[in-house]
Amino acid sequence: MTSTADAEAAANELTPLADYLGSVLRRLRALPPLDLDLTQAYGNVLASDVVAPHSFPAFDQAAVDGYAARWEDLVGYGPVPSGGPGRAVRLNVVGDLGAASWRPVRLTPGSCFSVAAGAPMPIAADVVVPVEWTDQGMAAVEIFRTPKRGYGVRRAGEELPAGTVLARAGTYVAPALVAVFAATGIGHVVVRPSPRVVIVATGDELVDVGRGSQPGQVVDANSHALTAAAAEVGALAYRVGICDDDPEGLRGLLEDQTLRADLIITTGGTGTGPGDMVRRILSRREGGRVGPVTFTDVALYPGTALGFGTVGAEEVPVVCLPGEPGAALIGFEVLARPAIQLLAGAEPVFRPSVRAHLLETISSPGGLREFRPAHVAERRGGGYTVQPLSGGPYTLSGLAEANGLMVLGERVTTAAAGSTVDVLLLDRRR
Repeated sequence: MTSTADAEAAANELTPLADYLGSVLRRLRALPPLDLDLTQAYGNVLASDVVAPHSFPAFDQAAVDGYAARWEDLVGYGPVPSGGPGRAVRLNVVGDLGAASWRPVRLTPGSCFSVAAGAPMPIAADVVVPVEWTDQGMAAVEIFRTPKRGYGVRRAGEELPAGTVLARAGTYVAPALVAVFAATGIGHVVVRPSPRVVIVATGDELVDVGRGSQPGQVVDANSHALTAAAAEVGALAYRVGICDDDPEGLRGLLEDQTLRADLIITTGGTGTGPGDMVRRILSRREGGRVGPVTFTDVALYPGTALGFGTVGAEEVPVVCLPGEPGAALIGFEVLARPAIQLLAGAEPVFRPSVRAHLLETISSPGGLREFRPAHVAERRGGGYTVQPLSGGPYTLSGLAEANGLMVLGERVTTAAAGSTVDVLLLDRRR
């Protein structure tokens, strides 16, 4: 586990995080577009703009249950006297129209149709009187209150005229957007497929969950957490499980996974210690097989050693994260999550951020960009406040409570209470 003092001492030899991220993301491209049935498009990102082929509503229709009438008949310009104080307008009910009615009908002066919400409007009708404003008559109806012209009517194309751009490329297909597409006559959309992400935990010391750690054993928290994190972004996440520090076993496993992966994430073994086999194995190419992956010491806290490259003949991208759980999750946030977003064609690739007033003075290792768990809240008068939570070697416990990540730049060694800091917003469901 890296201490703050050790991190500060090594900071001058590290690659700035912004430079590293730029170099990695420039090597990635969004997945090829795919034409999907509307029922399968939810959760994907549009690959092109979507334009309404038809108007919505498609025809003039009643917006409420009531009586479709001519407004002139209600205000006394027709043969039926208008209702004055204590008087009602009386109209003949010449038929009933439901949402399934399709034959065109026309109103004559002094008459109306009983209509259900969604029913096509009769020709010449320009108002719908709600049922509760009448005596609910069947052959004739008395109307006690006169609405404004156009009340209760939805005109064709009033909400979405044909030719309207319904959504731009890069937009997530949400349930309401599915409804908009369907309502305007769209049955298929072109999207970027959800990236298939495979997560592999490495290390001889790892054991599966359901037990406590013993000397020489560490419970594998990372593969479970990273699978959940990838699914949260919208990826199709697959947890492979634990791979021992066996060179041939790791090579074979990664080559097998390239057949079903758009991105592979490994955790553990990214350092330079005697047991860090991932770095040793993936940083060299052997006979055209797995590799190469470049490992870089980045000015990031917690966790500095990150790897990125490709594996297999298909050159599937691979992201290598540290083995310490808190550092692995921070590494996912700053590197793997943007990579997944880019593959999915989503915009923007980074989480939204706000400026917030710090509630507590904190220190940060110089020369490193620290991502510290925090709780951010809106202030009554506007703006945000942020309360730092456990960070550094205790980042994992802090992340469990956090709804944001404070970002403290490389030149920040102390951030005073009352100062303003950047905070990434985590889209946690609470």
